[in-house]
Parts: sequence; C-alpha cells; structure tokens
Amino acid sequence: MATTSKQYKAIGEDIWKGRTEKTNAELFALTYGALVVQLIQDYEDYDEVNKQLEKMGYNIGTRLIEDFLARSNLGRCADFRETGEVVAKVGFKSFLNISPTVTHGAPTSVATSPTAATSQSASAGATFILTLDENPLAEFVELPEEAIEGGLWFSNVLCGVIRGALEMIQMQVQATFISDVLRGDESTDIRVTLVKYLEEEVPVGDD
Repeated sequence: MATTSKQYKAIGEDIWKGRTEKTNAELFALTYGALVVQLIQDYEDYDEVNKQLEKMGYNIGTRLIEDFLARSNLGRCADFRETGEVVAKVGFKSFLNISPTVTHGAPTSVATSPTAATSQSASAGATFILTLDENPLAEFVELPEEAIEGGLWFSNVLCGVIRGALEMIQMQVQATFISDVLRGDESTDIRVTLVKYLEEEVPVGDD
C-alpha cells in the first residue's frame, strides 16, 4: 500500500525525535551565516559563492543519504512524485525539523529508471517545488542590497544537499532556488528537476 504524505511526515518526526545529537538552532544559523560571510570575503563574487555553497551541500548530501536510509528504512520510491514527498516530509524533517510544502509539476515526459521502467514512466512529473515556510539557515539574516543585486542565494547549500543525496540513489537532478524571502520575494522556493536516472555501477570484473 502506498505511503501517504501524512505517514511520511510521521516518519520524519520520529527520526527527528530520536536524534540525540541535535544542534542548537541558533548556533547552527550563526555558524552557517559566518561561513557565507567568509566565502563572500574570499571570492568577492556572489555567483562564485553560490557555486561554492552548492558544492559544499553536494558533498554533505552524498554523506547524509547513508544516515537517512539507515534511519528511515525506506525503500526505492515508485516515481519522482514520491521522491518529492520523501525529500520534504522525511528528509527535511529528520535533519532540519521543518516540512516544506511540495508542489508537483505538470505531467511531463520523464526519464525512466533502468530497474523500474514501468513504474517510473508512470510518474506524475519530473519537477517538484519545495516551499520553505521556515528556514533555519536564514534566522537572524538580512541581506544587504549589494548581495541581493549580486544574485546571492544565501541558503544555496540546501540545493547541493538535495542534488548530492539523490545522485547517490541513482537520480541526477537540478536543484535551484527560484525565490527567497531574504531577497524580498513572497516565499522561499526550491525547484528540483529530474535530469535522468543513472545506471547503477557494476563492480569491475562482474557481468
């Protein structure tokens, strides 16, 4: 039986409650803010800072996925729509204690998985948008006009985390911020687009 959004949220809440190594939210936000400031000073180019934050996030995501799979005990998602639900309700909840709203894209031609072509091709769409009603990284932050005009996406590390984590489970995606309340937008939104399903690597010498 398919797992519902409500059930996924419950799984995420259980994982969060079971964590013993929670980081103080205020300290976490201030530490991340200091990192962004340091990158701005080092690179003096907001586009480059965005790239570095995404790269850092990617490296974090490739490591977090192992912990996530072990704690959640979830199997392979049936399609990209379900992936969006799991990322929002279980992933974000279990690590950041927030549950973004998921908006799924219109039905499109979706790349098929080499191991589950039938179910994957039945996906409702290759895009979903995560709307963050709250963002722990952006607490106490007010961007200067220069940063906004320069194109800084303050929380771009989150896009990298999503890309890195999903790549480890054979999904190549693009994750980009399309709006941020820090930049004066009405909401904070991340668009995640499926590029393709990756072939699982076969060890050298195996058929």
